[in-house]
Amino acid sequence: MTSNVTYRIAPATRMANVSYAIRDLAVVADQVARQGHKILYLNIGDPCKFDFPTPPHMIEAVERAIRDGLNGYGESLGEPSAVEAIRSKAEERGFRNIQGIMVGMGSGEVIDNCLTALLNPGDNILTPCPDYPLYGAVLGKLGAELNPYFLSEENNWQPDLDDLAARINPRTKAILLINPNNPTGATYSRATLERVVELARRHGLLILADEIYDKLILDDDREHLSIATLAPDLPVITFNGLSKAYLVPGWRIGWAVATGPAESLGDYLEAVYKLLRARLSAPHPFMYAIAPALLGPQDHLKEVRAKLRRRRDLTVQWAARTPHISLVTPRAAFYAFPKLEVPDDKKFVTELLQQKHVLCVHGSGFGQRPGTCHMRIVYLAQEEVLEEAYSNITDFISRRYND
Repeated sequence: MTSNVTYRIAPATRMANVSYAIRDLAVVADQVARQGHKILYLNIGDPCKFDFPTPPHMIEAVERAIRDGLNGYGESLGEPSAVEAIRSKAEERGFRNIQGIMVGMGSGEVIDNCLTALLNPGDNILTPCPDYPLYGAVLGKLGAELNPYFLSEENNWQPDLDDLAARINPRTKAILLINPNNPTGATYSRATLERVVELARRHGLLILADEIYDKLILDDDREHLSIATLAPDLPVITFNGLSKAYLVPGWRIGWAVATGPAESLGDYLEAVYKLLRARLSAPHPFMYAIAPALLGPQDHLKEVRAKLRRRRDLTVQWAARTPHISLVTPRAAFYAFPKLEVPDDKKFVTELLQQKHVLCVHGSGFGQRPGTCHMRIVYLAQEEVLEEAYSNITDFISRRYND
């Protein structure tokens, strides 16, 4: 039986609050590529698309697990040898009072579950501005609120602690730190982290620490400091994974380490575990790469950091000589977040893509102070690609803004 009735299936209203600037702009890039143009991709943090090979011993570990028949469901919270390796490295770095370890389908899944278990509609967490868009997307899905605090560009992108403190309200449940930071490439000082600990203690807040880039510190005079090591008496959830430092973003293996008093975390962690049990497990054979990655050879990291340092320096030098652009030197990861002297950064990056075929992401997709414009650059590409892209951007600025 057929019907002439036409009707629409309406999406949930909460989807109006969900966006992801990094992937959304790639749709425009696909249109440009279909016109026959070569795109220079400076938009997505995937080392595997460039000259960063996965460490062979990790590949061998996964291949061995597959051949050994470990292809069914794994443990919901993580394969035991992986969990033990994560615990061992965390303790080596100074984590105390570890109450739980959770392995997920990328750090993104663990982040999603930890937020879902924490927040009721109308609750909020303090999120950095700019931030990584995943958090806003998850909060929008949950009906929770983004409560952004500014990072200070004038202070090397450290959190503006006065602004952070002023935004705490009765519905605030947690403070989120992304350190090292995406999209700015900043690392946070001990003094900054200690002030955040004081605020969390005073207001009874959970600390969420996204530290996925902790092994990609680019300067010898800097080191990464985990906030969990400064606050063993407070509840802290630290997120990390294999994707970035161990060059396997497509394997989707991440984790969280919960530290602090058992009485503070017990009920909350059980709620997170319920969600993890409901989805069964992270990809089982890939979990067998965790112990070899964390406990095995780290030789690749020296080469990775050397490449990134050269590409970071090239980026900083280009920005310094380019009109309408200023850049705080990134100290970690593989991102730069230059300020643009333009009226509309989304229009800027869209026209840059259409006219010069360079794909960056507009700063407004990450959040930024009102009245400012930025773009995020991923400097993973080989130097010759970066030089071509930066030449194209300079030419675009010169032609577009009449310099």
